[in-house]
Amino acid sequence: MTAATRKDLILVVDDSPDSLGMIHHALDQAGLTALLALEGAQALSIAEKMVPDLVLMDAMMPNMDGFETCRRLKGKPDLAAVPVIFMTGLTESEDVIRGLEAGGVDYVTKPVRPCELIARIRVHLNNARLAHSARIALDQLGQASFSTDTTGRWRWATPLAESRLGGSEEQRQERLARLSQHIRQWLLRAPRAGDQLALNLLPCDLRLRYLGEATPGDHLFRLQRHGADEESEVLQTQLRLTRREAQVLLWIAQGKTNREIGQILSLSPRTVNKHLEQVFRKLGVENRTAAAAMALQCLTAA
Repeated sequence: MTAATRKDLILVVDDSPDSLGMIHHALDQAGLTALLALEGAQALSIAEKMVPDLVLMDAMMPNMDGFETCRRLKGKPDLAAVPVIFMTGLTESEDVIRGLEAGGVDYVTKPVRPCELIARIRVHLNNARLAHSARIALDQLGQASFSTDTTGRWRWATPLAESRLGGSEEQRQERLARLSQHIRQWLLRAPRAGDQLALNLLPCDLRLRYLGEATPGDHLFRLQRHGADEESEVLQTQLRLTRREAQVLLWIAQGKTNREIGQILSLSPRTVNKHLEQVFRKLGVENRTAAAAMALQCLTAA
């Protein structure tokens, strides 16, 4: 079977043979292929050998429960981006939160209703495909980008973003944990696409730029090196500006006045205004707002 015609592969993890049988039948009727596991360790072993497109995870199982199984899945780079839907009889909000914090994207309550389950699976498979397409595009462009869920949990990253974390595996995990805390707090403030956050937890001077939601609940970021230098170079190249014009435009996009830009770049406000006039002419815009919008669009797409 070719990749174009391959059925989506769903790993179902449940310690009840009856539940496995019912879900297997529902998936088969929907044209989906099921892999079955009766407990967490078996699920991890299967997933490492054959990466599923989505995991249906029973929350309460003996030995290793679904929450811990999900955490271990998300800890493996090849499996981190696979969506996990929890199946549970638990309806308390703290149990739902436990599932989301473990890395789940959704949950359904038992007894499972096949039609609802298949509908949710379709939604999350589509979201995962969109996120995968974004990742491939960013990989090809050589961008230091990554995505997280709404709690700041790292989902996937381009090779350049991985390399910018630096350090040993232990250092990387520590940096990811601290980065997750920063992002979780930042997302609570509802950042806009283009907003930046300075970081002091990584091995060199980096800034974090928020790019928006690639898919619902999948937040996209870029790690940028050397503060504003890298961004002004992008504007200079993409918009065909001089180095100084690009620097002025970058600070305009960040809401600075001519006087403030002059202080930052050691220029007089009159000189800043001269550069800005050239920027307007080259971009074909008439005001600061339009120029700033074009700059942010350029930086977000770069």
